[in-house]
Amino acid sequence: MTDILFTPLSLGGLQLNNRIAMAPMTRCRAIGNVPNELMARYYRVRAEAGLIITEGTAPSPNGLGYARIPGMYSDAQVQGWRLVTDAVHEAGGKIFIQLMHTGRVSHAANMPEGTKILAPAALAAPGEMWTDSAGMQSYPAPVAMSEAEIMQAISEYANAAKRAIEAGFDGIELHGANGYLIDQFLNTASNQRTDRWGGSIENRIRFAVEVAKATVAAIGAHRIGMRISPYGVFNGMAPDAEMDAMYIRLIDELNALGLVYIHVVDHRSMGAPEVSSALKAQIRTAFNGRYILSGGYGAALADADLDAQRGDLVAFGRPFISNPDLVQKLRHGQEPMPADPGTFYTPGEKGYTDF
Repeated sequence: MTDILFTPLSLGGLQLNNRIAMAPMTRCRAIGNVPNELMARYYRVRAEAGLIITEGTAPSPNGLGYARIPGMYSDAQVQGWRLVTDAVHEAGGKIFIQLMHTGRVSHAANMPEGTKILAPAALAAPGEMWTDSAGMQSYPAPVAMSEAEIMQAISEYANAAKRAIEAGFDGIELHGANGYLIDQFLNTASNQRTDRWGGSIENRIRFAVEVAKATVAAIGAHRIGMRISPYGVFNGMAPDAEMDAMYIRLIDELNALGLVYIHVVDHRSMGAPEVSSALKAQIRTAFNGRYILSGGYGAALADADLDAQRGDLVAFGRPFISNPDLVQKLRHGQEPMPADPGTFYTPGEKGYTDF
């Protein structure tokens, strides 16, 4: 077996230096929801990854669920992200922005005035979230989206995609996983609508497909991937009997649009239910674009799964937090430094650019 992990790969019109993807990870350093020089330094030193996928970035003010997450809907945010993309490109890297509308996973204390917490149905997410002004708070019940609000959200993704290209990104990842807005439409635990956006498989995948269509029309399919999390339970999601069939139907629709990759979340290494090998193999076989593997990988397992053609790239998450030089450590079989969870979401340099 060769070190496939370190071989180049084409992705749309891009040539990646290796098969290592830096997974999207929320880091909460965007003060005022605008990217900054600190974030540019953070991404630059990790540019040896074949592909960087940024932290979840709101396509609209309504999608700003967490404290200090960035957006991609204002001129200031475009300029802030340009610092990041310039830094990564100068270091020889490629970078996609992850567009994440948090939907019901939100709190008014984390959002600007005049915004709404929107979701497919008026069902609150279970649990609590951090707010800078009042500490931990329970999730409030969201507003069930009207048809007009659904169409507006779709157009916001398309506008954010255009701004992303303006900011210098090589492409975008649509966050359809982990219980955020796209996933909230897919999942029966959060989508109890009886109109054309809920109920049947065809209706529940409609929002994901329409967002993909709108962004393809805006910037081209060769610049767009989607992240999905079958059997995920994060943010109150729950499996149902039609889950496998739903994801295969979604993959058919994404194929028709020509998306460049699918990124499948498997958080079994963090205690989540395992995504069945059968479903992953079905998605791998059915999808025409690149397939990004994820879930507790080290170099040996990554190489083995790439050699078995289970995927084309492998995403590494937490190891990148405390190991800007992770690619070199993987190449030379060195043990990564453990990350400090206490600094994952705090403001400032500690645990971010300063260890």
